[in-house]
Amino acid sequence: MVTSRLNDRRRWGIIYCPRIGAVNKIKKWREIRAYLIEKGVTYDYIQSEDYGSVERLARMLVDNGYETIVVVGGDGAVQDALNGIMSSENHSNVSLGIIPNGIANDFTGYWGIGSSDYKKAVDCIIAGRRRDIDLGCCTYTTDEGEQKRYFANVVNIGLSAKIVEIANKKVRAPFAKYLSYVRSFLLLLLHRHSYRMKMRLNSQSVNEEFMMLCIGNASGYGMTPSAVPYNGFLDVSAIKKPKFFGLLQGLHMLYKRRLMNYRLMVPFRTTEIMIESVDDAACGIDGRVFTPTFPMKITIQKETLSLIIPK
Repeated sequence: MVTSRLNDRRRWGIIYCPRIGAVNKIKKWREIRAYLIEKGVTYDYIQSEDYGSVERLARMLVDNGYETIVVVGGDGAVQDALNGIMSSENHSNVSLGIIPNGIANDFTGYWGIGSSDYKKAVDCIIAGRRRDIDLGCCTYTTDEGEQKRYFANVVNIGLSAKIVEIANKKVRAPFAKYLSYVRSFLLLLLHRHSYRMKMRLNSQSVNEEFMMLCIGNASGYGMTPSAVPYNGFLDVSAIKKPKFFGLLQGLHMLYKRRLMNYRLMVPFRTTEIMIESVDDAACGIDGRVFTPTFPMKITIQKETLSLIIPK
C-alpha cells in the first residue's frame, strides 16, 4: 500500500519486476520477502503490471515521500526506475537500491552483486552506504518537444542493440536466459552489417561505417570496459565490421575484458557526444529498446543519482 505521508522514513518502496521468461513469476519475490522479514525490514511493495510500468511506479513512490526506492529487476528495470526518480521534483531526496533479477544484471555486477546475490543486495541496502553517481543523459526532439532519457550503464547502437532486442524476447522456458545467449551469439556470427554513423565529439567530426557504437557510463556489458560511473566522463567504443575470424578474436577479447586492445575498435572519452545520424541502425539503452530521433546529444550528468552500494 502506498500512502501520501510516511511516518517511518526508513520504510522502503519496493518495485518487483518479474524476470522475462520466468515460469513462476513470484517465486523469487517469495524468497526475497522471507529474507526481508528475517532482517526486520519495513517496506511497501508493488509489482510492475507490465513491461515498462516501472518508471511510472517509481515516480509515484518518490512523489509520495519514499526516500529509499528499491528495484527488484534487471538493467532495463533499473533504467526505467531512475528515469521515474529523475522526473520527480523530489529526486534529490531519494536513494536507489537494486536487487538483481534480470537476465544479465550488468550494472549490479559492476558493483560486485551477482544475479543470485539477493541476500547480499538486501544487506547492502540495510547498511545504507550511499554514493552519488553520474548518469548519462540523451536529449532529442520529437513532435512533443524536447525529450530526455537517463541511463546508468550504456547506450547501444547497431548490432549490440539488436542483441538487446533478442534479450527482451519473452521466451517462456526455464532455460530462457541461455537461449537468449545462444540467439545473441548466432546473430553475431550471421549478421555483421555496418552502418554509416555521423557524430561530433571533442571538437572532432566522425563520419565512418561501424558495426556498433556503445556510449558507456559504466562497463556496458564489456563494450566500454574502462568506464566508471563517477569520473565525469563517457566512454565511447566504435567497432568496425570484422571478417569472420576477426569477429571470433573480438569475442575472445570481450570475454577476457580486453576489448580496448581490439584492432577494429576506435575508443573515445568525452563529456558530450552529438550523434547526427546512424543510418537505419537499431538503438538500445540499458537493456531496453530505444527509439530516439536524430540528431541526439548525449551528455554526462555528474553525481546526479544517490545509489546504495556495497561496502
